[in-house]
Amino acid sequence: MKANRLASYHLRIALMLFSYFQYMKAKYILLYFCMLAFILSLTPAEAKAQSKPISLNPANPHYFLYKNKPTVLITSGEHYGAVLNTDFDYTTYVDELQSKGLNLTRTFSGSYVEPSNAFNISKNTLAPGPGKFLCPWKRSNVPGYAGGGNKFDLSKWDEAYFKRLKDFVAAARSKGVIVEFTLFCPFYGDEQWMLSPMNGRNNVNGIDTMPRTDVYTLDKNRRLLAVQEKLVHKIVSELKDDDNVMYEICNEPYFGGVTMEWQHHIAEVITEAEKDFPFKHLITQNIANAHAKIKDPFPGVSVFNFHYAWPPVTVAMNYQLNKAIGDNETGFRGNSDSTYRMEGWRFILAGGSLYNNLDYSFTAGNEKGTYHYPSTQPGGGSDSLRMQLSFLKKFIEGFDFIHMNPDSSLISKGSLLRAEATVLARPGKQYAVYFYGTLPSSFELHLPPGKYLLSWMDTKTGEYKNRKVITSSNCKVTASPPAYTGDMALRIIRKKANQY
Repeated sequence: MKANRLASYHLRIALMLFSYFQYMKAKYILLYFCMLAFILSLTPAEAKAQSKPISLNPANPHYFLYKNKPTVLITSGEHYGAVLNTDFDYTTYVDELQSKGLNLTRTFSGSYVEPSNAFNISKNTLAPGPGKFLCPWKRSNVPGYAGGGNKFDLSKWDEAYFKRLKDFVAAARSKGVIVEFTLFCPFYGDEQWMLSPMNGRNNVNGIDTMPRTDVYTLDKNRRLLAVQEKLVHKIVSELKDDDNVMYEICNEPYFGGVTMEWQHHIAEVITEAEKDFPFKHLITQNIANAHAKIKDPFPGVSVFNFHYAWPPVTVAMNYQLNKAIGDNETGFRGNSDSTYRMEGWRFILAGGSLYNNLDYSFTAGNEKGTYHYPSTQPGGGSDSLRMQLSFLKKFIEGFDFIHMNPDSSLISKGSLLRAEATVLARPGKQYAVYFYGTLPSSFELHLPPGKYLLSWMDTKTGEYKNRKVITSSNCKVTASPPAYTGDMALRIIRKKANQY
């Protein structure tokens, strides 16, 4: 509608100009076209309005809404250095995500950076090479930064950083990729704190030295709180019009002395910074590794994230909150693709809406995900894993998942013997089932009376097998799975008249 109104507006202007000039001499024709070009470059205020960012879906807030489309976020992404590491070619990277149909990436702001040997990660993108670290604050003329080069001035912004940030977000948006922007990260050890621009040793602002565990508090961090608040305001201002951004308060705040009061304060700062925006961005909060029951959730938070959420019990524990639940970091359980494929399938089919594997095949110089990392790497990632996760995304998007919820009534407990099933369902209409383990040769499905289309999907190839129509007359149907190894998905859709 806006596009139509804009075209009508331009047409009216053009016709008025033409009427005015049509009786004038030919020598004014050039002037006419110059003025027309100028007018066409102008846009009514309504067309310049901020686009609505990704949001919780009002029809089912366990999921997202983006560009008016029900959305789940699934990816296997780089280790968060796409913006702060100037060696990293993020254009090639987001192209690779799009080629697999993946739609999420996570990136750190630059208030935190890692040494090259951190966590035994080879070619870590969060550990830029000499002279390749870019952060929001401008370098001073004073040498002495622990990572090489001059110290930082926390009172001045580095416009090169914000140019790169905005270009990265725009590149991601053009490929349909959502950016979860992580504002802060705890310092797991002194080796990370020694490299932070916020450390008094690394800036020229007279910030007192302090333990790393005092940095993310309201009462112990000296003047750093004001610095952090200004950073949040600056980033929120710069990304105001980007509809593919959501803000994570802090990565893994359950380490390094991060207080809950400080997290809530930062959420309030984001909210305050956006108070006059026509649309607000989602705020995400990292709750725990594995699982935890969320108590007294902060009202400003819309997405609750967990790390290494295997098995996905945390979804059921917090489903009553009616907010999106994410597994927004995993990747410390070895190199095998199957580990992270299975974690992703179980989490999404349990009712989660966001899954992000740490993909160590993405490095500077290997932005297509082609790095052959050593077996000592803590996690995995590969072209084949990204493809397998694309099958998961296509599978769930093949349902009207907005009207589905976790279901435990489809299959009797114990009937699967050595296998487990995770089910999303709209009872009597559609069922999305993920099997993990070894299924018996047959088992019972509890389906309301009617005819249903059953299709088994190989999660490793995306191929559907054993498509058939079954009839439920007494709410019990016998299902026989095809041969498979490890895991398999089942699609059940109520058959419409004349549907094959």
